[in-house]
Amino acid sequence: MVNIFDVDYTILKKPTTWYFLREALSEKVIRYSQIRRLPIEWIFYRLGLPNFDFIEQAVRHIAGIEKKTLETLADTCFERKMKAGIFCEAIRLIEEMKKRGEKVFFATSSFGIIIKPLEKFLKVDGSISSVLEFSDEKTTGRIVGSSLFGPKKKDTVEAWLKENRIDPGDVRFYSDSYTDLPLLNYSGEAIAVNPDRFLKREAKKRGWKILRFDKTLNNKGQRFHQHVSFGKAQLKELK
Repeated sequence: MVNIFDVDYTILKKPTTWYFLREALSEKVIRYSQIRRLPIEWIFYRLGLPNFDFIEQAVRHIAGIEKKTLETLADTCFERKMKAGIFCEAIRLIEEMKKRGEKVFFATSSFGIIIKPLEKFLKVDGSISSVLEFSDEKTTGRIVGSSLFGPKKKDTVEAWLKENRIDPGDVRFYSDSYTDLPLLNYSGEAIAVNPDRFLKREAKKRGWKILRFDKTLNNKGQRFHQHVSFGKAQLKELK
């Protein structure tokens, strides 16, 4: 079985961009004027009216940033903010999968350069993610191909599965969002994790398993993870 996880609200308590942009604004790598449209897009998303092209539109405003700066920022952001937001239940679940010899991947609309530290920390096998375009080691304001948001995530993962000769029936996909319904429907097993109200309704109608993750990896939990197994972490299945 190949396990594929969405990241925001599934592995992490908050969106990767929330952690990253806070750090970028703090370090003055990005100005608020460059991302002022994002709160509006977030409101439409929560209302069930997503703009599936908003990522392509947003990156136009961040051209000219050095790749090394983003990589350093991603590492700093992970250590300062993102790591503490990892769900303990997700860690335990991934550890169990690895012990069984199963493959684990991320499929996320977030950028690979941002989630690389998370990927290394959890020792997953890889990620299928949105990719920033660079020229002369600086952002161009464009994406390589398309972002992995909504139907475009399903199309990208479908192509990746074919390239790697993986039957979609052998895929177990975990997500929190209604925008991932195309990929959830395509996968052999669909599992809703902390689902939004739209996905929760659909999951109940289709009889999909629903999991609730709520414990995060705070500073005390980080040391716990390094020295003790997560045998006590509970996976709560909602009926």
